[in-house]
Amino acid sequence: MRTVAHLYPALRDDIGDLTTRRPVPGPGLDQIDPFLFLNHHGPQTYAPGNAGLPFGPHPHRGFETVTFILDGSLAHYDTGGHESIIETGGVQWMTAGSGLVHAELSPPAFKRDGGPMEILQLWVNLPARLKMTDPRYIGVSRDRIPSLPLPNGAGQLNLVSGAFDGAVGPIESLTDVFMSTVELNGGASVTLPVPASRSVFLYVVRGAIRIDGVDVDRWNLVRMNDDGDAVTIEALADTVLLFGHADPLGEPVVARGPFVMNTEQEIRQAIADYQAGKFDRAQPDR
Repeated sequence: MRTVAHLYPALRDDIGDLTTRRPVPGPGLDQIDPFLFLNHHGPQTYAPGNAGLPFGPHPHRGFETVTFILDGSLAHYDTGGHESIIETGGVQWMTAGSGLVHAELSPPAFKRDGGPMEILQLWVNLPARLKMTDPRYIGVSRDRIPSLPLPNGAGQLNLVSGAFDGAVGPIESLTDVFMSTVELNGGASVTLPVPASRSVFLYVVRGAIRIDGVDVDRWNLVRMNDDGDAVTIEALADTVLLFGHADPLGEPVVARGPFVMNTEQEIRQAIADYQAGKFDRAQPDR
């Protein structure tokens, strides 16, 4: 079984009136290669007649964004011509690659009626060979994501990408990333496979768990040692986890705001290309 290396609490960093916590990057943790960044928005309830989410058109290059709509709804528009509204339980997976401008906003019905909202956004790095790959976007609704029962009634694993227990997630990752959310019943225990040498991404969204004798409360990221091929998790309460794993890239990371590349020159080129309008294939006007 893998053992715990360190816990990283998510630090509060609100964006206007949007409750936001971030465990990575943070003090002592730049990344869990290739996982670069996680924002946890909410949980909170919006009143009727609200302004919605503040993420208007902005650029990205060199990585992927994976957005989990745990509660509420989210509208996506990008310069690749992709549009969708994803409701509770769905996931958006956008490969920025060579460059996109996108917007992530609350749909008109949510702004009119309000309601509960909780969203996770994870950034996954791309290797140098794929930094300039063609952009793509995949939005999947809750009913397209397999909910796989865990042994002994422990709960369920909602499979977004990769394979588990004979099922395959609806999103095919360019870099073989396994990604899921896991719902555990209080008092249950589960052992999940993690191939040796893969980086584990494990964040406690709700509830509390125990791993390797270490208690982990909600809003904590667990960094695991690479000393086993499985992880055993005991739920101390009803719990929701973000759980994934991937091969580390082992490449230089140079990040500047919405661009993640391998060198400073590539960052300068990304900024120049964006300023020259080269990301604006079909600029969103929402």
